[in-house]
Amino acid sequence: MRLTSTVLGTPEPRALARFYQALLGWPIDTDEPDWVTLRPEGGGPGLSFQLETDHVPPAWPARPGDQQMMLHLDIEADDLAEAAAQAETAGARLADFQPQEHVRVYLDPAGHPFCLWANP
Repeated sequence: MRLTSTVLGTPEPRALARFYQALLGWPIDTDEPDWVTLRPEGGGPGLSFQLETDHVPPAWPARPGDQQMMLHLDIEADDLAEAAAQAETAGARLADFQPQEHVRVYLDPAGHPFCLWANP
């Protein structure tokens, strides 16, 4: 067995795929109305985006009774400030709560938290 992809649910698979494409530079592999995939050119696991019409964005940080996040993506950057600017230009929103000095938590356009980080 091998892991091929991490799947994110969203009401707009194509829009969320374009966001991560702008962030990671990966090409779109599959492009259907309810299923879009991105795969790195060198191979390896990618990201997939599945239509979920009733998607409820998770709360960050979650409190009792909030929609919990199922997972989050950690994305390493050479320059955290440049990566943060690129994420914001692509449509990410900086989360209000930031738990670590060398990590920036962002919310993608569907509300999924992801972390940008760089080695100090």
